[in-house]
Amino acid sequence: MKRKHQILALGLAAVLASASVVPAFAGYAPTGPGAEPGPEKYDAETLAKLQDNVLEYDELTLRVREYNPNISEAWRKYGESKEDYQNMLTELESTYDKSMDNIDDVLKPLKQAKKLMPQLMIPAVVAQVVNLLYNIVDRIYIGHIEGIGAAALTGVGLFTPILMLLNAFAMLVGAGGAPRTAIALGQGDRQQAEKIISNSFTVLMLFAVVLTIGFYAGAPALLRLFGASDATLPYALSYSRIYILGSVFVLLVLGMNPFITTQGFAKTSMLTTVIGAVINIILDPILIFGFGLGVQGAAIATVLSQAVGAAWILRFLTGKKTILRLRKDYLRPEKQVILPVLALGISTFVMLSTESLLSISFSSSLARYGGDVAVGAMTVITSASQLCTLPIQGVCQGGQPVMSFNFGAGKKDRVREAFRFQLALCAGYTCLFWLAMMLVPGAVAGIFTSDSALISYTTWAMRIYMAGIFAMGFQIACQQSFMALGQAKVSLLLACLRKIILLIPLIFILPHLVADPVFGVFLAEPVSDILAATITTITFFARFDKILDQGAARV
Repeated sequence: MKRKHQILALGLAAVLASASVVPAFAGYAPTGPGAEPGPEKYDAETLAKLQDNVLEYDELTLRVREYNPNISEAWRKYGESKEDYQNMLTELESTYDKSMDNIDDVLKPLKQAKKLMPQLMIPAVVAQVVNLLYNIVDRIYIGHIEGIGAAALTGVGLFTPILMLLNAFAMLVGAGGAPRTAIALGQGDRQQAEKIISNSFTVLMLFAVVLTIGFYAGAPALLRLFGASDATLPYALSYSRIYILGSVFVLLVLGMNPFITTQGFAKTSMLTTVIGAVINIILDPILIFGFGLGVQGAAIATVLSQAVGAAWILRFLTGKKTILRLRKDYLRPEKQVILPVLALGISTFVMLSTESLLSISFSSSLARYGGDVAVGAMTVITSASQLCTLPIQGVCQGGQPVMSFNFGAGKKDRVREAFRFQLALCAGYTCLFWLAMMLVPGAVAGIFTSDSALISYTTWAMRIYMAGIFAMGFQIACQQSFMALGQAKVSLLLACLRKIILLIPLIFILPHLVADPVFGVFLAEPVSDILAATITTITFFARFDKILDQGAARV
């Protein structure tokens, strides 16, 4: 700043000096032969003073030039810098456009709803069915252990509420994060999508630590609460504690696998569960019968198979084939990232956690009114009902990336097309399943146990319990579509409607209104299924167009 003031002062002095020179010459005229007459001549003193002024002016001019930067050189350098900056910007924009074109090339199929959905749904359905084999295969082998099969099967069935809670915490993250990731991809925000995946992984690990400690310590008391008797408690405890120790693998498989599906890698997602299930099927007979470990062998086989599945998922999400990577820089949870994930996943969490509460309600009521045989029948029925619900959840899981991506991209017609296709598949499958349960329930029961008394009891109970299962196609298709469109609150309310508001109260009310209390317990299921599906379907169609008009930005 001081230098600038010096330059200004010198410039001002030069101007003043030049001003003094001009009037000095104003009255001067040349003399000599031929010169025209002019003003009178200056004397020697005036001329000397005039010369001093000229010298002072020259000196000041030189000093100004010395201090003042070369303006033309400065402008030239500025022009070069500006040109370099523009070139750099152009290069960056070109690189970004190329990377976005590459992402668009990979995600282009997500925009083609009708063609892509079967490609995503079939692997997702297979994955769900294979995932179901983890528990069904265990129960089939356990139910056929000579001498203790029925008691052991009932004991393992009492672990279901804890199993459902583990699944609920996994899907709180997976079901909430996958749609958010797809919406971010649809909006072209790859960084946000990778933050969601990485934050979700960290939260799953935190859940695993807390749940393992809590459930392992509380298992004996919880199993008693669920209806375990002296005959079934040892089997329930042996199975549950081993399974709980491996719960970290369960949470990783269920919680992170949806992030593979939502990128369009449905086959890779399917392989996660297929590999684990195949290992489980191979290890079960070896450990249960070959090594004589019984119920403990079934639990060990399940944990080992889940560990392989977890390793497969982590290897893929940190490898080169994935679009979105699990990144170390994004592992630290951020409120603005993880809270919307949990908010969207809360409806699935409520569905699964209330499934746990529902299992407790059924088990405790049936143990009170029907004894161990009624609880054993419920174990078989629950396994059979999963053959209905898990495949249609796979259908919705395959449809979710297509709906979420196109919703994020503002493609309303494709969202409608995807939903109609999803609804038709879900409703059609559940109607066929209902027909099978009404015609051959005894054949299904015989798969799980060789005890004739248990098969007979289950055949009677299954026809009652499954009477409204056809409505589940409408219920799940509409509710999962709400989630795919980012409607967390509505999806949560509808999840609470069927189980908390309708089913659980009916389990305790209907036994007092009918002659056979056990019949009343089983009747609660079809009544709530039909009522909840009717309300959910009406609600969805009333809000669907409005949600599409608002768009993903508002969501």
